Amino acid sequence: MDIVLDLFETLIGDHVYSRILPAQLVYSNAQSSSNGSAIGGLSCHYEPATKFFSITPSQAACMSAWPRENIYRQSINLFLIPWIFGLAVYFIFASLSYIFIFDKEMKNHPKYLKNQVWLEIRQATIAMPGMSLLMLPLVLGEVRGYSKMYDTSADGPGRWYDIAQFPLFLLFTDFCIYWIHRGLHHPSIYKTLHKSHHKWIIPTPYAAYAFHPADGFAQALPYYIFPFLFPLQKLAYIFFFVFVNFWSILIHDGEYMADNPIINGAACHTLHHWHFRCNYGQYSTLWDRVWGSYKRPDEELFARELKKSHAAWEKQSREVEVVVGEVEGVDDRTYEGKKDI
Repeated sequence: MDIVLDLFETLIGDHVYSRILPAQLVYSNAQSSSNGSAIGGLSCHYEPATKFFSITPSQAACMSAWPRENIYRQSINLFLIPWIFGLAVYFIFASLSYIFIFDKEMKNHPKYLKNQVWLEIRQATIAMPGMSLLMLPLVLGEVRGYSKMYDTSADGPGRWYDIAQFPLFLLFTDFCIYWIHRGLHHPSIYKTLHKSHHKWIIPTPYAAYAFHPADGFAQALPYYIFPFLFPLQKLAYIFFFVFVNFWSILIHDGEYMADNPIINGAACHTLHHWHFRCNYGQYSTLWDRVWGSYKRPDEELFARELKKSHAAWEKQSREVEVVVGEVEGVDDRTYEGKKDI
């Protein structure tokens, strides 16, 4: 995250903080040093967050009473960056998925909610600042050097680990999310936290972030604690941050292409929204298989005409009603009611 913070500061933060919290400038003839480069002759130095690339800051980097390393400034920035980035990814890519991938005929399913897209967007936009705030201590700790993040291969365990960190990250986070997600279905927790996401029986891509803030934070926690437990290369961290956000949209897009016993694709995750107590995994079905919670999608889901048939929807609706009655008692959802079954 320090690379993203560095770019944010250079492009936006330096200019904002130099205006709202200006400092008295002290000019010097400082030149480059082993710790960084002097900026425009000013008595502060810039150390790039990565050796792979950098953008030289303007003189504004030295013109605030709160320098870049100020913990209050970092806290404000690291609250805003995930929130703003999350909103951008959500609205751009969930919208593209909804427009070009999501099958609009599914809006006629008996379990599609009234005004569902608006409700999903509303829940997601309310949740995002709360999730960003809850994640702040971990992100701040990482930026301030308390994690095992590294920049080049020479700084880390070695070139072999530059490759090994990818499967390790996926296995670790998938394992942790499985148990966190399964725990969120415990009766003492479900109605308070996780029910907000299970409101969507027929999810659209906009359901990807439609969580209670504490639920979203809990399921994101493995991503943020990983670099405190294991080494993680800085650019790989950014890759995973983007990948995880995209994956959350993909498993809610309703396009059941991954008829694969290993990948926890949209079909597997849709069954989780229907049956509640299966397919808790994030990327794979591995841990569901190990602990007996895997449910294989029916073949009809992968046949475009069969998955939208009257009989299939009637069967799905009956199954959902039984599960909702067992888990929630009273179903307080308001359905669109476009399809009479």
